Amino acid sequence: MLSTEPRRLEEKQAQSAPITNDGNLTIAKAIANLQGDDLGLRVYSAWWLGRFRVDDPIAVDLLIAALDDEDDRTSAGGYPMRRNAARALGKINNPKAVQPLIESLGCADFYVREAAAQSLEMLGDRSCLEALQKLLANQIPGTLPAPEKKDLAQPYDAILEALGTLGAVEAIPMIEPFLSHEIERVKFAAARAMYQLTLLGENPASANQYGDMLIEGLQHDELQIRRTALADVGAIGYFNAAPAIAATLAENSLKLISLKGLLEKQIEHNHAQSKMQANSHSDPLLPVSEEMAQVMRFMDELL
Repeated sequence: MLSTEPRRLEEKQAQSAPITNDGNLTIAKAIANLQGDDLGLRVYSAWWLGRFRVDDPIAVDLLIAALDDEDDRTSAGGYPMRRNAARALGKINNPKAVQPLIESLGCADFYVREAAAQSLEMLGDRSCLEALQKLLANQIPGTLPAPEKKDLAQPYDAILEALGTLGAVEAIPMIEPFLSHEIERVKFAAARAMYQLTLLGENPASANQYGDMLIEGLQHDELQIRRTALADVGAIGYFNAAPAIAATLAENSLKLISLKGLLEKQIEHNHAQSKMQANSHSDPLLPVSEEMAQVMRFMDELL
């Protein structure tokens, strides 16, 4: 059982000191660490289990239990152990974690809610949509704003991205106002979600206006904002953005990841179209279009 006995702040700070991986951690050791008293080892082991996507029943149960951890607290009242557990559960992708993660959307800690929303997006279970929409509307009581930015009530970017990925078309009226949000990453997350959801509607061609908003972000003066736009445009596979991605003033590694996202989405789309037309299994050897070939040339130039 995970200990829930409160510890004094100085003890927690000492035990939460960073540790290094000695290369000898195993699944059995990580599971044992999660049940131990060393907070540093517990936090690290939660991260490790997620990093290597260890879908072990005992590990999953312990990580779910850690979503209610009270031992590991920051001076600002945050829950580092809960954050790592929430992130790990998304990477492990075990459906057993869906309901506990939905409940974590009500945690006071801003970053626990952010991690829970991101993991629910990874898990792909639409049963979380009602809770995500309530959180987007700031209708879940007891939640605290971001510690560094008190006027940011919720992790809006994570919520918006989850709603887009999960196909929450019914949430479009709630998402649209965020297209003019003062924080660029939130605005981009809204554009990303609107692109995905508009593609599912009656006029998919109108989705391009939201992809174009992300292309504008690729030309922003601030590097971090350009990086965010690269991630978003790659995640939605907006093919029209390929030349702008290649020309963005950012690290080549990030541009390659974004271009790879475009190719993956296009291949996924082509296979789906092929399967629908043939009404059978899709052809694994679909021809490469000139547009796809151009993206690959962009990638070659960045290597």
